[in-house]
Amino acid sequence: MILKQFEELKSFLETPRNVVIVGHRNPDGDAMGASLGLCHYLKKKGHTPTVVVPNEYPDFLHWLPGSDNTYRFDWQNSQAQRAINASEIIFLLDFNALHRVGQDMQNTLESYQKDFVLIDHHQQPDTFTYMYSDVEMCSTCQMVYHFIEKMGDLNLIDSEISTCLYTGIMTDTGSFRFRSTTSLTHRVIADLIDKGAENHKIHSDVYDSSSYGRLQLLGQALSNLKVQSAYKTAYITLTQEEKIANNFKKGDTEGIVNYALSIQGIVMAAIFIEDKEQGIIKISFRSKGTFSVNQFARENFNGGGHDNAAGGKSDLSMEDTINKFNKLLPKNKEGLLKSYEV
Repeated sequence: MILKQFEELKSFLETPRNVVIVGHRNPDGDAMGASLGLCHYLKKKGHTPTVVVPNEYPDFLHWLPGSDNTYRFDWQNSQAQRAINASEIIFLLDFNALHRVGQDMQNTLESYQKDFVLIDHHQQPDTFTYMYSDVEMCSTCQMVYHFIEKMGDLNLIDSEISTCLYTGIMTDTGSFRFRSTTSLTHRVIADLIDKGAENHKIHSDVYDSSSYGRLQLLGQALSNLKVQSAYKTAYITLTQEEKIANNFKKGDTEGIVNYALSIQGIVMAAIFIEDKEQGIIKISFRSKGTFSVNQFARENFNGGGHDNAAGGKSDLSMEDTINKFNKLLPKNKEGLLKSYEV
């Protein structure tokens, strides 16, 4: 764990401040839950916080308390820029380097003359003035809970903060089933429920709100599923045309890669999603046991993340990307076959 300049930060926050809170591009449940949870907490401390997200986030997260008051940098640029320029400090949540917000917003943040606070659980973070980094944590939302705890303010956690933090922990742990879920995580969750998080309602709002198109897209994805049993690997592809045909919306592919990982005997799973707007193939990796998809993504697909969950991208065509991926499997065969869980 890295805890840098915490006492100085705590002293700085004893005076009301204008604060901006930023999550990564294509924000997920953990990024939005952490950002909004921290925002509600800072408001209760007397600060003036603003959440700025780089771009749109999934519809199934728009119900989160405070969601209506966020700014999208790509769409509400002037409002977002004013908030950033007026801020006295910026919190960076759920990402480890400024390039994770997208180039336009990265340029703005790199020209920012004041200090950043990093709260994140991804490996190999860049260095910032204030840092709370812990790669052993299951989610940034759990880290925000511990940040509030370190500030001596657990008594300030109310139902809105609890709801936001519970959502991020739930989504980033696959509903508490991933290996990163610890007994401490469950104790935090218990406290959040005691403080007002309605666990059954949160689960329903996130997972029981699929559109017809999203389910059709899932069917298309599963029909594209391929298994490389010799390497204990399965992967899914989705082209731009397949997304359009099924009325794709932001967030519709969330969690699909886990279907590939659920196949008996599979150690590594991947989903390759064509994004013609960005001119890339977006990739999500998952693994079981000791095989590190973080290392695999970093070495081969300009990505990274966690040992068992990572992302990457390819500038090649879908066909060439899949060919590259399949050619890498023999080189990683030993690690895949020796992964201890299967």
